[in-house]
Amino acid sequence: MPQAVSRILGWVYDSNACCRIVVTPNVDHVVQLHLRPELKEIYRAADMTLADGWPLVSMSRLFGRPLPERVAGSDLLPELCQACAVSGSPLRLFLLGGMPGVAERAKVAIESKWTNVSVVGHCSPPLGFEGDAAINRSICDQINDAQADLLIVGLGFPKQELWMAAHRSELKVPVALGLGATIDFLAGEQVRAPRWMQRSKLEWLHRLASNPRRLVARYATDAIYFPWICWGQWRDLKRESSPSQQQVGGPQQDPVQQRGSV
Repeated sequence: MPQAVSRILGWVYDSNACCRIVVTPNVDHVVQLHLRPELKEIYRAADMTLADGWPLVSMSRLFGRPLPERVAGSDLLPELCQACAVSGSPLRLFLLGGMPGVAERAKVAIESKWTNVSVVGHCSPPLGFEGDAAINRSICDQINDAQADLLIVGLGFPKQELWMAAHRSELKVPVALGLGATIDFLAGEQVRAPRWMQRSKLEWLHRLASNPRRLVARYATDAIYFPWICWGQWRDLKRESSPSQQQVGGPQQDPVQQRGSV
């Protein structure tokens, strides 16, 4: 988390750069990336990839390529705000997503907790907006006119990733973060698992109990595909480490890592 916060805030003050994209994959994202290969290019093009799921961190350690820790998207924005509160640096946010009225409540919560953080704009787009060029152009104009430092995109996977990738060239904000339900959490619209459940790696169980109708089918699909994906990853790593592979130069670095992922 400290590395991610430091790098993102460094990007905020790099005024010469184009919009950078941060994605936070969990188990379901990984499964969908394998079922929908067109999404892989969006993740490969991201400027930072953070593991928002203990299974991903655990598998990375089992495979001998350990990630430092889980960096949950719903924790990332509060940590960024807190870092600016400690340093005294101002931070300007634009919130994109949530049902009508949710972003307004998130704005009040954010500005009351971190006095040097301001929400300079927010938008709750209508259903199906992503296919309307005029609405998307208007949203980009709102974001650019607000002169925000960070764009928080809470449209859910994969809509938020597809939207950021499609419009990053039009955006003048330094960093766009796809953070799922973070706006809802800050507004009190949804409640996160207690800290003891998070530390015990049981947050998934809290989410399932909170919304079983939406999540039972998803979790069942993930339970089928994720072990198979891990098996394929382990097999590929064994091939890369075999003597025949080492003779021809060994494994190549993952393109996402080359772009500076944490």
